Order: sequence, then C-alpha cells, then structure tokens
Amino acid sequence: MVPSRTLTPPGQGKGRTQGLSEAQLQSYNDDGYLIIPNALDASTTASLLQETRHMLSSFSIDDHPMTKFSTGENDKAHVGDDYFLTSGDKIRFFFEEDAFDGSTGALLKPKHQAINKIGHYLHALNPAFRDSTLTPTNAGIARSLGFRDPRVLQSMVICKQPEIGGRVPPHQDSTFLYTNPPSAVGFWIALEDATAENGCLSFAKGSHRRSPIKSRFVRKQDGQGTEFVDVEGARFPQDFVVEEKEQEQEVYTIEEVKAGTLVLIHGNLLHKSEKNLSGKSRFIYTFHVIEGENEYDKRSWLQPPERGFSRLYE
Repeated sequence: MVPSRTLTPPGQGKGRTQGLSEAQLQSYNDDGYLIIPNALDASTTASLLQETRHMLSSFSIDDHPMTKFSTGENDKAHVGDDYFLTSGDKIRFFFEEDAFDGSTGALLKPKHQAINKIGHYLHALNPAFRDSTLTPTNAGIARSLGFRDPRVLQSMVICKQPEIGGRVPPHQDSTFLYTNPPSAVGFWIALEDATAENGCLSFAKGSHRRSPIKSRFVRKQDGQGTEFVDVEGARFPQDFVVEEKEQEQEVYTIEEVKAGTLVLIHGNLLHKSEKNLSGKSRFIYTFHVIEGENEYDKRSWLQPPERGFSRLYE
C-alpha cells in the first residue's frame, strides 16, 4: 500500500485546504493511483451507506425499463439505451445482468440485491452525497493535481452485490469521460471494506505513463445506442511525460481497502475488479473530475446538464 496521510474528512473542512502532501503526490504520479485511508470518517461513511440502502429499497420497478448494466464483454453490447443516455442529470438504477434468469428473463433477486449501480447525478441531487463531494477537501486535492477548473460528473454508487456483482475488465476512465487532451481523475470511496473476495480493485501500476487512450465511448451518430470509436485527439494529458512503451500484458496489484478509504485514479491508468462471488456486498461511491477548460464534445455518451457540469472550486 502506498504511503498516505489522513485528510480532513470531506464536508468538515473550512476554506481552502492543503490537499495532497508531496509524498502522496509523488506516489500518485509514479503509480497512477493513490490510496488515502480514513478520508471519510466512520459516521459519514455509515450515513452514505444507509442512504444507499434506502434508495435501493424505495425505488419503484413498476415503470422501470429494467436496464441492465453491461460492460460489453463477451461480444455483448455495452449499455446504451435511452434510460442510460439521459441519466447524466438524474438518479437512476441499473440492474446486474446475473440478477435475471437467462432463459425467462425473470428477476431472481430482490430489487435491493439486484442493482449494479445508481447514477449518475448523485452529487447534485442527493444532499448526503453532495456534502461528501463538493467539498473544500476535494477541491484541495484537485488543486494538488493541477486542475484549473475541475468539473464533477458521473457520480454513482457501484454495489457489487453478493454472488452476482459483475466483473469489470481492465479499462481506463478517460475512455468513458474523454476530454481533449485527456484529464479525468476518479475519486473512488469505499463504503464497505473492499477485499479480494468481494471484488476490490486491482491496478497496473505505472500504466498511466505507457497506455494511451486509443478509443472513446460515445453515442452513435444516429442517436441509437453507444459505441467505441478511435481517438482522433490527444491520447495523454497535456504536458505529460510518457516514460515507457506499452506492455502486451500488464501485471495487476490487488489493493484491499477499508471502508472510508479514498482512492484517486488517473484517467489513463488500467484497472479492473473481479466478480463478487462472496456473500458480502462491496458498495462504493465514485465520482469523476475533468478539466473544464478542455474540450468535451457532443459525441460523449454523458452530456452535461443544462447548467453544465458541477464546479468543484467556489
């Protein structure tokens, strides 16, 4: 585990905060990710987990399109229906593929145990998640990382349900939230302990410096669904030092973390998680930050709300 120091829990800081230490910033720059234990205190973490469970138990499936979240593995189409594409300024619920009977389509799990994720505007529409996102602490982190106008988007709870929580293959966040040049950083917060058994994250250390963003996830030209297209713009962040050649096969480091831990993830970094076959869930909250001064075009699958993506700086 990388060296860390405990930051002021989000929502409790006042004014501008220092952000990352020199050691933390160096570790992030070297590895492409940074683990910060106790970034959220136990009370805040428990409150967000309780709010998540309330949302899962109270949403209605009577008028739900039963959209399943698919990562596109095994030649399956990546999720891309209207319910998904119009979720950028809403709170919506996406089902696990394995929550359904493959032959009949019947739901096999209670709804609160069948959801893959909740998204993608929690940081604006839900007060509990807003108070843990748009904070001086997170603004201080963004300043440490060199953001001039950090904008928050794609906030979501990923559930990794017991026994059916889906595998997420190796990917780079800037593929899905592409700016020209790339600028995405993921803020990933464990609401429960994340272990090898319930599907914690694994990282290809240093891959952010050798793995360009070659494709991006966009809306199809006819507006019907999504697809991956080749990147025509920059493939690494502005003024970024590319130190190594691409590797045909990356080595991944498993990182188990405790509830309340924040993990910062560079947009070019390859990372993944395995299927949750255990009897314990692995709930996490994540949001992403992009540079507001960089180009973010209309082909991106996630389009900004009418007032634009949320500003992190006051």
